[in-house]
Amino acid sequence: MSQTSSGTKQQAAQPKGIEGQWNYMPDVPIQASPFFTWPLEPMRMLRWVVDRWFAVAENSILVAVACISWFWFQPSLEVTATLSLDWIALLYVRNFVLLLVAAGGLHLYFHRWKRQQKKLKFDGRDLRAKSKGFTFGNQVADNMFWSLGSGVAFWTAYEVLMFWAMANGYAPHLAWADNPLWFAALFFLTPVWISFHFYWIHRWLHWPPLYRLAHALHHRNTNVGPWSGFSMHPIEHLLFLSSVLIHFVIAAHPVHILFHLQHQALTAATSHTGFEGVLVGDKNRLALGTFHHQMHHRYFECNYGNLEVPWDKWFGSFHDGTAEANQKMMKRRLQHINS
Repeated sequence: MSQTSSGTKQQAAQPKGIEGQWNYMPDVPIQASPFFTWPLEPMRMLRWVVDRWFAVAENSILVAVACISWFWFQPSLEVTATLSLDWIALLYVRNFVLLLVAAGGLHLYFHRWKRQQKKLKFDGRDLRAKSKGFTFGNQVADNMFWSLGSGVAFWTAYEVLMFWAMANGYAPHLAWADNPLWFAALFFLTPVWISFHFYWIHRWLHWPPLYRLAHALHHRNTNVGPWSGFSMHPIEHLLFLSSVLIHFVIAAHPVHILFHLQHQALTAATSHTGFEGVLVGDKNRLALGTFHHQMHHRYFECNYGNLEVPWDKWFGSFHDGTAEANQKMMKRRLQHINS
């Protein structure tokens, strides 16, 4: 790797087999969660937690967003016990605005105003302004339509279901006073459960009949932007967000439900920015998009999950960005074609 005058890493000599395909690559090999490796590496485990929870990071920001939503923009359980258009509309508007601000703000910053130009941008190509493969013939318009239309509707519907069920005793309720330690731990465990769930749902979505019916819509985006992450077919939104149903079994507080679904919807935008992070000066101050998932959109048959739970490593579909991993992926493709 070489350093430019701005201090950002640029790809001087990419690994054999993927050279020329990327504008920027992070250091490889990409590392999955240290909590699932042996022997254990305590310092790397500590750094993993600190970087994601005790710094300016997606998880810590989303805990704050969930708390703000709960205190100022959330009807009480007494209200949600009875289905009513007024409070349901409030949730819908809140979610619509959250996604509009998150995905829209990132799109403007990175892709419209190009504040970072192509620094830390994985794919050097621009988003597609004209293409018959997208609804309305435009990638961003297509992505916004499915994200704000189907996406926000299903996000809100799951919230309505959970808050109504919790208010009426169909889903267990957890108060801070019941178990403060477990109350706090649920925030840390939620992304792990989401990762576990996402891998299996995603593999199912790559089953050819279901892929053609639903998931192909998301994979129109071989080069991704912030609006691409939550751009899905309604069937995929139904499946993708269903991880929250775990709280029919595991007790939670409404703020956990808010965090859970906001995490899924809003990190879909941040993880698909197409950039590794936000530069302040010459340093990446806020990690966003992951090269790990960017490769899935380009290469298709790898990295079905994410790095919190390394299912791909265990099932042989992990691409860590190295030449060796690329060669293994190509070999799997040939075997699939010849089988």
